[in-house]
Amino acid sequence: MDDSKNFQFSFQVLIVPFIAVFSIWLVYWFEIRFGYNFTKYGILPQSINGLRGVIFSPFIHSSTSHLFNNSIPLAVLLWSLCFFYKELAIKTLVYGSLLTGLLTWSFARESYHIGASGVVYMLFSYIFFSGLIRKHYRLVALSLAVVFLYGGMIWYVFPIKSGMSWEGHLSGFVVGLLLATLYRKKGPQKKEYVFTQTKFDLMFDEHGNYNPEALEGKESEEKL
Repeated sequence: MDDSKNFQFSFQVLIVPFIAVFSIWLVYWFEIRFGYNFTKYGILPQSINGLRGVIFSPFIHSSTSHLFNNSIPLAVLLWSLCFFYKELAIKTLVYGSLLTGLLTWSFARESYHIGASGVVYMLFSYIFFSGLIRKHYRLVALSLAVVFLYGGMIWYVFPIKSGMSWEGHLSGFVVGLLLATLYRKKGPQKKEYVFTQTKFDLMFDEHGNYNPEALEGKESEEKL
């Protein structure tokens, strides 16, 4: 696909990050305003009821700081996804979120896992690995940019801080890598340049030695 069609600003670039961030803030406001606690709708691993958290957990946060820490990277990474991977953005977001939730549900500790951080890690991983796999210069630059901004997050895929769902982070990271690999042939691709030979190039033989007679020989063959 032509780069001019891939990297174009569209309504999706603004509306998807806005809806995502607005939704998680709206849910938190509803909890505070009406005194609800939606934690029980989070992911509870190896529990049938806990499966509902696969859908609901990204919208539920335990505190303002928890919400704020997820909001900014979620907005930035979704904007990047929608601009640079327009064709795959919605598919990556939906499938990535569901797979991250399911993977977390399958092996995490027996506790409620809530928050959009798993989705954030999925987006980070997808954008980073997708750029490296595709080797498109713009996407590689984007990969380096997200590492510069959020590379420190990688430490939190390990159980180094209590009260944090490192399993959700690890699940998102793994799912992002998986989707980057599966979708590597779709969306923007590295442009292959084909260089045409000039008459000057034809003056060199197959060993790279300057040989003007080689050009004369090739022209004679063409006439024959």
